[in-house]
Amino acid sequence: MANTQILLASRPVGWPTEANFSIVETPVPEPKDGEFLVRVRWLSLDPYMRGRMNDAKSYAAKVEIGDVIVGGGVGEIVASKRAGFDVGEFVVGSFGWQEYAASSGAGTMKVDAKRVPLSAYLGPVGMPGVTAYIGLIDIGAPKAGETVVVSAASGAVGSVVGQIAKLRGCRAVGIAGGKAKCDYVTRELGLDACVDYKAGHLDEDLQAACPGGIDVYFENVGGEILDAVLKRLNPFARIPLCGLVSQYNATSPYGVKNFGALLINRVKLEGFIVSERMDRWPEALATLGGWVAADELKYRETVSEGLRSAPARR
Repeated sequence: MANTQILLASRPVGWPTEANFSIVETPVPEPKDGEFLVRVRWLSLDPYMRGRMNDAKSYAAKVEIGDVIVGGGVGEIVASKRAGFDVGEFVVGSFGWQEYAASSGAGTMKVDAKRVPLSAYLGPVGMPGVTAYIGLIDIGAPKAGETVVVSAASGAVGSVVGQIAKLRGCRAVGIAGGKAKCDYVTRELGLDACVDYKAGHLDEDLQAACPGGIDVYFENVGGEILDAVLKRLNPFARIPLCGLVSQYNATSPYGVKNFGALLINRVKLEGFIVSERMDRWPEALATLGGWVAADELKYRETVSEGLRSAPARR
């Protein structure tokens, strides 16, 4: 059998293209003593992967040219030489962009394919969901009646943030691009309002959606959206800084204009990396899984068939 792998062929400048990747066929790895072999069934495509393609200092090691692209996956154990990991069990871990991966079990977690769909362990009951949970609960610390705003509100992390805010009794406002996404945020996810930043009047629409100001802002985007939110923050607001996706493909950084609002309003802003808070994962996963199983936490997936289609996804 052959193992299809997608490698980093060159470092992207600006937006990645398919030319930055190469697809190869290699032998399926044989698990060593203490390892098991996973056949990856689902691969998650997440914004953090773009940063790992750069030759720059970051919180995690970069992908070297010629290496398999990093990425989370969920798959089935098809061979095992490690006690406690049996053939037929399902695990989630960082297996990379490949069909088969050998693992010692470090950084992996067994999952129950009967509780929620397997792919959900890469979304609302996986890293994106845990990111939303830990960032909002631990850093945002929302209180009932407060206004919580989340950017990229229709995305994997943002959609969970908004729904948790509602479950906590908050007024939840999303920011997303386009009417279709905003309709999804309000009509299907149940948020109180959603601001379309592409409509051309972000400041006015944000003011209308948050007449009492903003108490918690879950930041996924940065750039002009961050500047607009800074002007609406209430005293002692909290900002969990999860991502800055508007900057990932930028060739020059955006200069924040309203930075002084952080001082004036005594705002708590904290960047966080969810993999550094593993002690919080069990609680988060148990709670998120319960919500998904009970249909209290809704989600939507965009599915691309076949590993070879991954380089074309943007």
